[in-house]
Amino acid sequence: MPKQIINLRLNGQPNEVAVEPNWTLLETVREALGYTGAKEGCGTGDCGACTMLVDGRLITSCLMLAPQADGRSVTTVEGLAKNGTLHPVQQAFVDAGGVQCGFCTPGMVMASVALLEKNKNPTFEEIREGLAGNLCRCTGYTKIFEAVELAAQRMRGA
Repeated sequence: MPKQIINLRLNGQPNEVAVEPNWTLLETVREALGYTGAKEGCGTGDCGACTMLVDGRLITSCLMLAPQADGRSVTTVEGLAKNGTLHPVQQAFVDAGGVQCGFCTPGMVMASVALLEKNKNPTFEEIREGLAGNLCRCTGYTKIFEAVELAAQRMRGA
């Protein structure tokens, strides 16, 4: 199969990349563009480790074909920090101990960012629902939920 040229804006930067038509967005971002924050956990969209934002919408990048990202804006966990300063959600995960092995963390962070962009003051149940597509094998979720609550407080200035 011949490669296809796609153009996408990754973490605010324009990128032109040649992809196989059957490559996923995850493969393209990791292998062709070198951003390795998102992980492939299941390859079926069930674990959330590959979560990214495409045009501001939360997606599992293992299920999106790279050509579908042509002309779109993609944000990975690496694109959240600005000028060496972690995004408030990233910092809250560090401060609250919401990381263990780190495999699920990028997806959890991205899902948390999407949640808090829609809802600045989520309840515990809304946090659970917002992160429902992301699986963690290490933490038991308590510290992750606490991190999202902490980030929400900080982002509201509370």
